[in-house]
Amino acid sequence: MHLIEAYERMGGEAVIRRLVDRFYDLMDEDPDYYGIRKLHPQDLTSSREKLFMFLSGWTGGPTLYTDKYGDPRLRSRHMPFPIGTSERDQWLGCMYRAMVDIELDEVLCKKLAMAFDQTADFMRNQPE
Repeated sequence: MHLIEAYERMGGEAVIRRLVDRFYDLMDEDPDYYGIRKLHPQDLTSSREKLFMFLSGWTGGPTLYTDKYGDPRLRSRHMPFPIGTSERDQWLGCMYRAMVDIELDEVLCKKLAMAFDQTADFMRNQPE
C-alpha cells in the first residue's frame, strides 16, 4: 500500500476528521503535549480545519488544502515557530496516540507513522 491509498483505507473524510479532532483534543488536554499546544492559537478551530484539509490530500483524498491555500510548503509555513526535537516528539506522540485512540488498523498506523516521522523530522528548525 502506498500512502496515497491511505485515505480510502482509513475510511475517508469521517475518519480523517476523527483523527484530527482526537489529535487536537489530546493536545488541549494532556500536559505531555503542552510544548506544542502553546505554539497554537487559543482557538484551535482553524488549526483543526487546516490539518484536516492537509491530511485529506496527503493521504490520497481530496486536495482540499492545496485547492484553498496552494502548495503546503510545510517547512516554510512552520518556520516562525521554534520546532526542535522536543516539539517534534510531542507532535508525533500526540498523533500516534490519536491514531491508536480512534482504532486505526495497525498496519495502516505503522505506514502512517513512518510517513509522519519523516515529515515531522523535516519540520525541525532548531539546533539539537
